[in-house]
Amino acid sequence: MKRILCGILIALVICGGLAWANRLDLMLYIVKKRSEAGYTITPNREIAWKQGPTTPSDSNKPNIVMIVLDDVGYNDISAFGGGIAGGRIQTPNIDRFVSEGVVFTNSYAGNATCSPSRGMMMTGRYQTTTGYEFTPFPGGMGGSLITIGNSMNNGLPKTLPGLENNMDFNDQGLPGEEVTLAEILQEEGYHTVHIGKWHMGRTNGMAPNDQGFDESLLMHSGMYLPEDHPDVVNARIEFDPIDKFLWARLRYSASFNNASNDDTFEPGGYLTDYWTDESVKVIEANRNRPFFLYLAHWGTHTPLQATRKDYDAVGDLGSHTLQVYAAMMRAIDRSVGRVLKALEDTDQAENTVVVLTSDNGGVGYIGLNDLNAPYRGWKLTFFEGGLKVPGFMRWPAGLPEGVQIDVPMSHIDLMPTLVEAAGAALPADRQIDGLSLLPVARGQAGLPERPIFFHNGINHAVRMGDWKLQVNDLEGGPWLYNLSKDPTEQNNLVPAYPEKVAELHNLIKAHTASGPGALYPYSILAPVAIDKTRAETAKPDDEVVYWAN
Repeated sequence: MKRILCGILIALVICGGLAWANRLDLMLYIVKKRSEAGYTITPNREIAWKQGPTTPSDSNKPNIVMIVLDDVGYNDISAFGGGIAGGRIQTPNIDRFVSEGVVFTNSYAGNATCSPSRGMMMTGRYQTTTGYEFTPFPGGMGGSLITIGNSMNNGLPKTLPGLENNMDFNDQGLPGEEVTLAEILQEEGYHTVHIGKWHMGRTNGMAPNDQGFDESLLMHSGMYLPEDHPDVVNARIEFDPIDKFLWARLRYSASFNNASNDDTFEPGGYLTDYWTDESVKVIEANRNRPFFLYLAHWGTHTPLQATRKDYDAVGDLGSHTLQVYAAMMRAIDRSVGRVLKALEDTDQAENTVVVLTSDNGGVGYIGLNDLNAPYRGWKLTFFEGGLKVPGFMRWPAGLPEGVQIDVPMSHIDLMPTLVEAAGAALPADRQIDGLSLLPVARGQAGLPERPIFFHNGINHAVRMGDWKLQVNDLEGGPWLYNLSKDPTEQNNLVPAYPEKVAELHNLIKAHTASGPGALYPYSILAPVAIDKTRAETAKPDDEVVYWAN
C-alpha cells in the first residue's frame, strides 16, 4: 500500500512539474503569437536620407555625434579593465578616445537601467525632475517575469508584483513637453538624425520625430537577425526570465520616420552593422552642413546574437555564451571605428564632437562574471558596477587630446555640454540639473562640488565628493562607502559614520521629494544578487537588493 501511495505521489509531482513547465511554455507561446499578430514586416528597403548642400556652408558650428551603447560593462572596454575574457578581446577603436580625446574616469550613468538614463542624456534633467523614472515594459512583460522568475530555484527571494500599470508600451516615455538636445540643435540650424534604439515613447509627442529629430530610423523590435538566419549564432540564457520573454516577444524589424505598425521592414543585415551602414550614409549626406547624429546601439543587450564571422573571429573562449557576447562587442567596436573613419574620409573629423557612453553597466542576468570588473554590482543596482560607464569626448578642434579627468560627472551633464559646444543656449523656462563639462575638459575651470543623485522607485543613492550612500526602501542596506579609499565598495562604513549617513540621507530625501513623482508606476520588484550572476545560486548570507520597474 505504501508503495502504491508513494508511486501516486511521485506521479503527481511529475505531472505537476510538467503542468508548470507547460504553463510557462504556453505563456511564452501566447506572448510570441501576440507579437506576431501586432504588425507585418516587409522586406528591407533603401532609406532615402535627406541630402545636404553640395557646397560647404558658412557655419563653423561643430557636428555632434552621440554614440550610446547598451548594457556594456566597464571591463568590456579594454582601455579600462583590460577587456573581455581576461583581455583576449580588445576594443582598439573605442580605446582611441583615451589618446585622442578626453576621458572622464568617474563617469556615471543617470540610472542603472536604460530609458531613464536616455531621458537624462536628452534633457539634462533628473528623472525626479521629469517624472520619467522607469523603463517602459511591453504588455504582459511584468507578469511574465514574475511567473518565470518565481519558477526558478536559484536561491533568490521571490519576484514581487508592483503596482498596476495598464498603460500601453508606446504611451510610456519622455513627455513631449520636455525640451531635448535634438530640439535645441534643430533650432540652431542642425540637421538632426536618430538611428537605432529609442525606448522613450512613440505616441503623444514622444516619438523621435516629435522630439527634435528630422529623420529617425527606429529599432522597431530588437532581434539582431532572425533566429534561424544562416549567418547568426544565438545564445539563449535559460536561467534568465528577461531573456526568455525577449526571445518570445521580439522580432527583426525597423521603421522610418515614426511609421505605424503597418509600415515596418527588415533591417539590412546584422543590427549593429546595419545601424552603422546607415550612420555612414548620414555622415556622407551631411558633410556640408552641421548635423547631430544620435546613434543608439542595441548591443550588447540581450537577446545575445552574433554573426558567425565575429563568433569565429574571437576564437574559443571556453563558453558559448561568452563567445557570442565577445563577438557582439567586437561588432560594436568595429562600428565605432567605422563612424570615426567616415568622419575622417569626409574631412569632418576635426570639427566634430564625438561622445561615447553606455546607458548603464553590464548585466548579471546573462551569467558572465567580470563584465564590470573591478566593481561590484550589475545593471539594476546602484553599486558602481551598475553605474560606471564610459565617458568619452573627442573634438580635435575644441578639446585637448589624451586628458583624463577624475571629477565625477553624469549623463545629465551631456546635454548642457553639447549645447555649449554648439554655441546654443539652454532653455530658460525650466530647471536644468546638469552642468557643461567643457570648461573642466579644457582645463579652464573645475566643476563645483555637487551631489550626483540616482533614483529608482525604492532605490536611492547619492555621491557627494568621495562619499556615496545607497538606500533601499524594501530590503538591504543602507550602504556607505568612501570611494577614494574603497572604489570597489567592499567596506560598508554605515556603523562607523552615522552623522555622514544622516547628512547624505537628508540629501536623498530632499531630492526625492523635489519632483512630481513617477509618470507611471512600476510593475515588478525583482531581486538582484549584488555579487553573483544569475547563473549562480544565491545563499542566505548573500547581499540582495530589490529593483523596481
